[in-house]
Amino acid sequence: MDYILEMRNISKDFPGIRALNRVNLYIKPGEVHVLVGENGAGKSTLMKILTGVYSKDEGEIIFKGEKIDIKNPKEAQNIGISIIYQELNLVPQLSIAENIFLGREPLNGNGLIDWKNMYKNTEELLKRLNLNLDPRVKVKNLGIAQQQMIEIAKALSFKSELIIMDEPTSALAEKEIEQLFKVINQLKNSGVSIIYISHRLEEIKKIGDRLTVLRDGTYIGTYEVNSLNLDKIIQLMVGRKIEEKFPKEIATISEKVLEVKNINRGGILKNISFCLRKGEVLGLFGLMGAGRTELARAIFGADPIDSGEIYINGVKVNINSPLEAIKHGIGLLPEDRKMQGLIQIMSITSNITLPSLNNFIKRFFINKKLEKCTTAEYIKKLNIKTPSPLREVRYLSGGNQQKVVLAKWLCANVQVLIFDEPTRGIDVGAKVEIYKLINQLVREGKAVLLISSELPEILGMSDRILVMHEGEITGELLRQDASEEKILAYAMGRLKKVG
Repeated sequence: MDYILEMRNISKDFPGIRALNRVNLYIKPGEVHVLVGENGAGKSTLMKILTGVYSKDEGEIIFKGEKIDIKNPKEAQNIGISIIYQELNLVPQLSIAENIFLGREPLNGNGLIDWKNMYKNTEELLKRLNLNLDPRVKVKNLGIAQQQMIEIAKALSFKSELIIMDEPTSALAEKEIEQLFKVINQLKNSGVSIIYISHRLEEIKKIGDRLTVLRDGTYIGTYEVNSLNLDKIIQLMVGRKIEEKFPKEIATISEKVLEVKNINRGGILKNISFCLRKGEVLGLFGLMGAGRTELARAIFGADPIDSGEIYINGVKVNINSPLEAIKHGIGLLPEDRKMQGLIQIMSITSNITLPSLNNFIKRFFINKKLEKCTTAEYIKKLNIKTPSPLREVRYLSGGNQQKVVLAKWLCANVQVLIFDEPTRGIDVGAKVEIYKLINQLVREGKAVLLISSELPEILGMSDRILVMHEGEITGELLRQDASEEKILAYAMGRLKKVG
């Protein structure tokens, strides 16, 4: 058998848009096959067709030599195809064993759950992944990396021969990524095929055997990973050369717009003090658990602080809720834009105008004409790709969803924008667009706090850099003085700023 999976000439239409146009994908047994493309290229749609979430309009799927028509995800799992999504699909309150065998619990002769057998089967699955975990432990007590391994164990429990991994490293630290790659190689060596979707191109060279490129819903080609360099992969993905990964522009930096003094919160944030100026991109870096997102949420009023002061334009303010933060001109683009930044079942228009809805109300009714014109303005300004402003945001790519979150804060006329992992899970072309928008914002005099776990992004786009370690700011560096080595030394607590 040359291929375990053949997807031939797959096409899919949604209202007003052709998502896939005669796309091909061929997977060999026991290979790691990387699937790449910009956001909106059709990767997710193709995988949803493969796993029975969507039906195809044209084409055929052949799995293990037999033509198949998968009608739902359960059917896909039953024949040996599993998918591990970026947002993990586990029940935190249940144990590892209960999550792995949820809905398929082994029963004893009396029709009751055979706990002994279930724990034994779970132990065997965990052992296969070199995981020393108690099957009785609740998933909520595990870290993200361990939870991901539980998802892989669940896939193996279905005797899956093809596992799809969607952005598996997006929330992992470097050591956890290394462990994941070891597990992937183990699976590959045991004959399991992996479809690996990632925007972190440097990973592709480490883990991939072959690579398929999609662009705008069409099939560009399949290549041996070792035959391509990263620049060529990017060119194939976007159809053009990207000359500059970080197109940083230096804007005029003027007076303080935000000042934070001695913020403390429950041992998570410890005496945090810094200022942010108009026209400045202030980078904030830290390893996982350093407190970066917690700081963003505290400034935005999403989490209460125990002590400390916040000043806007030199005036002390009390921010006890996001509503108060918005009134004082602060907007947050959260790390989890899908769950916290947008209302997925609402339209682009409704999401953009929601924080400033009062500006559109006239005599108790929403001025639909003004709302429509305003939305059209931001769609054009931010180059949001959509067939209609009335389209639900859940149908947009990650990069375009991020633009909608930004549009809603621009519409609310905020002066301070906190970007928390703004390019996580979006492709290289969309990343550059986000960077250019950041340039545009600071040119207009807005202030940007850029939180990122990607060091090149922090170094490439920041005017000044703060580094956190265990809830404290341990380092502050000007752009010209910063290096990866210095930043990491502060992030690991090996260096600490004086004063």
